[in-house]
Amino acid sequence: MSPSTASILILDDDDDVACAAQLLLRRRHARVATLDDPRELDAVLGEGVPDVVLLDFNFAPGRIDGAEGLAVLDRLRALPRPPGVIALTAYADVPLAVEALKRGALDFITKPWDNDRLVAAVDSAVARRNASAPAHGAAGASPLMGESGPMRELKALIAAVAPTEANVMVLGENGVGKELVARAIHAASGRAAGTFLAVDMGALPETTFESELFGHRKGSFTDARADRPGRFQAARGGTLFLDEIGNMPLGAQAKLLTALERREVTPLGADRAESIDVRVVSATNLEEARLFDPAVFRPDLLFRLNTIVLRVPPLRERADDIPQLLHHYLSLYESQYGRPVRELAPSAQEQLCAWPWPGNVRALRHACERAAILAAGPDYRFEDFGLAATTSTPVPAPAAETPQEDFRLGALERETIAAALDKAKGNISLAARMLGLSRAALYRKLGKHGF
Repeated sequence: MSPSTASILILDDDDDVACAAQLLLRRRHARVATLDDPRELDAVLGEGVPDVVLLDFNFAPGRIDGAEGLAVLDRLRALPRPPGVIALTAYADVPLAVEALKRGALDFITKPWDNDRLVAAVDSAVARRNASAPAHGAAGASPLMGESGPMRELKALIAAVAPTEANVMVLGENGVGKELVARAIHAASGRAAGTFLAVDMGALPETTFESELFGHRKGSFTDARADRPGRFQAARGGTLFLDEIGNMPLGAQAKLLTALERREVTPLGADRAESIDVRVVSATNLEEARLFDPAVFRPDLLFRLNTIVLRVPPLRERADDIPQLLHHYLSLYESQYGRPVRELAPSAQEQLCAWPWPGNVRALRHACERAAILAAGPDYRFEDFGLAATTSTPVPAPAAETPQEDFRLGALERETIAAALDKAKGNISLAARMLGLSRAALYRKLGKHGF
């Protein structure tokens, strides 16, 4: 699997923590940077807004209230297209993590973290940034744009459903904006002042499913060093959005069903259950017929989740909204990238409105971003959007050359360090001991080899 091109920024004053996270995430994301002082953030943002920020909340010696991190979070959320923010907290900072979620953080990770959990959280944040338009809650953004017949009908249903406590299932193809619909439901509900917490169910490893959703007690398993709340507890009083619900294994579906039926969860290692107070909104891109296949989805869980079903129309069924969407996103990216304001040539708009948009609004947004960056003429032309190339037959890649063995000392040293880091699961101190190096010496070698 090739590393993604997403940019990740780790903002933490603990060099060990930042380096460990950087080494772990570089296996999946090509651009991972670290920063230890929030006062230098403006310089970083001047070179481009990262896709995801892992944000610690205390920097000055002796500070434990999290005010510094919350201030940084507010600054990031005020950007025209803010990054997805994941809060990095100590076990004692659970109330702080909940406050961060209320202010727009996507998720929270407790330190020390589980590597699989951190990777899943970052992957999910990258996917959400690619899928949402712009990042949820962005200043000046209309969450659900469009005045076509299908969109007016959808908005009317949201207005009718939102004030109730009914569970809602949102159906639709990839890229149609299912999370935006869920956020619109939350914003118009009596829980709007509470937390909206999105969980990518497809990214949760089945082995940690209960711990992530229901929480755990200290000592309940090997790495459970302290009590930790689950997502149901963190979203108390608000809305829990269970995205990609159709990707859950049947075993995990049974556990979720029990929690919804009883309105309570039992953290791993606890001897009694805790009541839950959340509204559940779920979403899936599965074809609706597949949800009624018991080999794919439990009928009793479907009954609990789909009290109300909202179907988000694909963009090809609401072509009347395309001009508004084009104008919005072109203006957005002209502003974001400091590009000149251009008009959309009439012939280009006609072609774009006739385009089938298999990736829906997400694909349209990406095409507008490309056009805003690369267009050179006085007007936007159809060719600026990079769509014609998507229909061409891909050219086969040339046959790879037979790899040659590399016995150079530097290459062997790099491979040895990489193997030690992998075996140590990114733990710098442990890897250094395995290699017979001091931690400082290992850091120098990491820099030398570009880890």
